[in-house]
Amino acid sequence: MACSSSRSTAAAGVVLAMVVAALCLHGAAAQLCEDYYDDTCPDAYAIVKKVLVDAHRSDVRIFASLIRLHFHDCFVQGCDGSLLLDGVPGVINSEKGARPNNGSARGYEVVDKVKAALEDACHGVVSCADILAIAAEISVELSGGPKWGILLGRLDGRTANFSSASNLPSPFDNLTVLEKKFRDVRLNTVDLVALSGAHTFGRAQCQFVTDRLYNFSGTGRPDPTLNSGYRAFLTQRCPLNGNGSVLTNLDPTTPDTFDKNYYTNLEVNRGLLDSDQILKSAPEAQGVTAPIVDQFARSQDAFFKSFAQSMINMGNIQPMTDPSVGEIRCNCRKVNDS
Repeated sequence: MACSSSRSTAAAGVVLAMVVAALCLHGAAAQLCEDYYDDTCPDAYAIVKKVLVDAHRSDVRIFASLIRLHFHDCFVQGCDGSLLLDGVPGVINSEKGARPNNGSARGYEVVDKVKAALEDACHGVVSCADILAIAAEISVELSGGPKWGILLGRLDGRTANFSSASNLPSPFDNLTVLEKKFRDVRLNTVDLVALSGAHTFGRAQCQFVTDRLYNFSGTGRPDPTLNSGYRAFLTQRCPLNGNGSVLTNLDPTTPDTFDKNYYTNLEVNRGLLDSDQILKSAPEAQGVTAPIVDQFARSQDAFFKSFAQSMINMGNIQPMTDPSVGEIRCNCRKVNDS
C-alpha cells in the first residue's frame, strides 16, 4: 500500500513508477536501472546529497557509517531495507539488535531525515532500500572515492531476519569463512577484497581488536603479523581490560579519505582488524587474495574501478522488486499500516 497522505499524488506517483519500472524490464524479471526515478523523483540524488552534506558537518564518521548500513542490509535477505526496521514484539525481531549491528551500526537518524526530505518532494516514490544505495555512493564520492551508476528500483521488504544478521561477515572470521559468506550471496574473491576496502575510512571499536593485541588465537600473545610500532600505538589506544567501545581509526594514515591506503597499510602489517590483515598475510591468502591486495596497493585506479563494480554487484543481491511482497515504506523504521 502506498503512503496514505495526499492520495491523488501518491496514486500518480505509483502510476509513473510503474511506467519507469516497465522500462527496466528484461525478459520476465524486473531489473534495476540507473534512470528509475528520472520521471517520478528527478531530484532524488540531489536531495539525498544535501542531507548527507549537512549531516557530515557535525559527524565526520557518517559517510563510513552509511556505507556500512548498505552492506549490512544487502547481506541479509538481499537489499530490501530490512536492517532499518525497528522491532515489533511478536512480529519483527529487528536486525538492529543482532551482534554485528548492536551498538555499532549507526546513521539511522540520517536515513530518517533523507526519507522525510524525499517524502516532501515526491511522496511515496523512493524506497528506503534505494536510499541506502544512493547514500552509499554519495558517501564514497564525497570522501574522495569513485562514482558509479547506481542501479535503482528496489522495493522495501516487510520482514527482518535477526538470525541471518547475526551471521554477517565478522572481523573475527578467517579467510575461508569470509570467502564462503561472500559466495553465499554470489560475490567472488575480488568482491571480498574490494569491498573490504571500505575500511579505508571510518572507525572501529577497541573490542574488535583487543584479541589481536593480547590473546591472538587464545595464545595469550599478540598477533605476530601486527606491525610492532602500530601494535604499540594500539595498546595505548585500546589497553587490556579497557573500554571496549573506544573508537580507533580503521585507516591510521588517512582515516576520513576514501583512497587505496587501506591496502598499503596491509602491505606493511598495519591492518586494524584481523579480517583485514588476513587478506594479505594469511597462508591461505597467498595466490588468492594477497595478489589482489598487492594490485590495489599499487594502483588506486584499479581499486576504484573494482570497488565501484563490486558495489553494483552487492546492490544486486536479491533486490526486492515484486510489489506483491514489497512496498515503498512511508517510514523506514516500520512497514506500512503497521
